Amino acid sequence: MKPYFSVVVPVYRSEKNLSELYARIKASLEKLNANFELILVEDCGGDDSWRVIQELSEQDSRVIGIRFTKNFGQHAAIICGIAQANGEWIITLDDDLEQRPEDIHLLYEKVRQGYDLVYGTYEERSHAKWRNMTSHVARKLFNKAIPNLNYEYTSFRIMHNKIGKSLVQFESPFPFVDGYLAWVTNNYSTVTVEHGVRKHGVSNYSFSKLLKHTINIFVSFSDIPLKFASWMGLFSFITGFMWLVVILFRKLFIGIPIAGYASIIAGIVLFGGIQLFVLGIFGEYLGRINYKTTKKPLYIVSKTTNEH
Repeated sequence: MKPYFSVVVPVYRSEKNLSELYARIKASLEKLNANFELILVEDCGGDDSWRVIQELSEQDSRVIGIRFTKNFGQHAAIICGIAQANGEWIITLDDDLEQRPEDIHLLYEKVRQGYDLVYGTYEERSHAKWRNMTSHVARKLFNKAIPNLNYEYTSFRIMHNKIGKSLVQFESPFPFVDGYLAWVTNNYSTVTVEHGVRKHGVSNYSFSKLLKHTINIFVSFSDIPLKFASWMGLFSFITGFMWLVVILFRKLFIGIPIAGYASIIAGIVLFGGIQLFVLGIFGEYLGRINYKTTKKPLYIVSKTTNEH
């Protein structure tokens, strides 16, 4: 029978969480008296997560396991799971138990009010202070790059199947699910849920990964860096022109002593640095154009649990 709900979970180093996650998702959805499927996409974390997924699939045919050939990232895993989803409503959540499956019904009740997409958001996050601070800064930047983006977005979502399937059509080599959703629909809402506590392991998002993720999104979804480079170039030109006027004035009316080494080097370093910075911004965009023209797939599936 066709499932009514499809639950998509990207899996990365979560062998200790999966059995409990499955049991809690199963209990939560069975209370809603609806058919469901659970799609677990293993993103090659290097642990025994795939073995646990296979065991769960053998116990319950509603569990579908997908394994990548290599690590392609959380957003690629989510899009892969959505591409395989058959349910009328698609639910996404993380594998670390910080997003409580028991709150799925809250998202479903909200989406039934006529929304295409509903996020589960938190009054207070259980992350470390540095993580909350950097996330706040990143969200502010993302809102500048993607004006329609919901500032409170999380990976705990429920969306209609037609909205979810539209994400598969995007071909960016740097996927950002919520950026895509902001482009696809404005008919979304939020509902407050409790932020659970991670029981096993630590967050896989280090500061360097968060910074890289922020830069990729900002460059992929916005031309603001290009505009900033243009203004930097204009500022450099105006400063240099004013400098030229001062030198000419002193040459004609005051006289210029022997040129100082320090002032020459300072000028070279200043304007050379600005030029290299602007070229670096252009390079980031050209690199992304090159990635897209190579037509590399967003992910490659190694195996699935329904293979015979």
